[in-house]
Amino acid sequence: MRLNDLSGEIVDAALTIHREIGPGLLESVYEVVLAHELKSRNLKVSRQVAVPIEYRGLRFDEGYGLDLLVEDTIIVEIKSVENLTDVHKKQLLTYLRLTNKSLGLLLNFNVNLMKQGIVRIANGIED
Repeated sequence: MRLNDLSGEIVDAALTIHREIGPGLLESVYEVVLAHELKSRNLKVSRQVAVPIEYRGLRFDEGYGLDLLVEDTIIVEIKSVENLTDVHKKQLLTYLRLTNKSLGLLLNFNVNLMKQGIVRIANGIED
């Protein structure tokens, strides 16, 4: 599946969940439900994937963990906050760079319309 098609499927799943359970719940709720929804669409989903730091041949396990990794390709970072800030975007970009993945989605479920809570971040590819 192409990156755009896969990211479209993830966004569609997020929209479905937001319509059904609404905004403002804890991030962990959306993580569990989104993982289930994506798996029900026959997508491979890993939760709380450890992200090590590698530097000059050394590996540092600092406890970073991304929320979801879909099809070993797209990182999904889930938030339920009043406003997304630059630090949320930097967090996702950090995960993208450390894992050498090309595309990430930052999904904030604490919005009235889900489309307002979707940020797509590309790492070294045309967006």
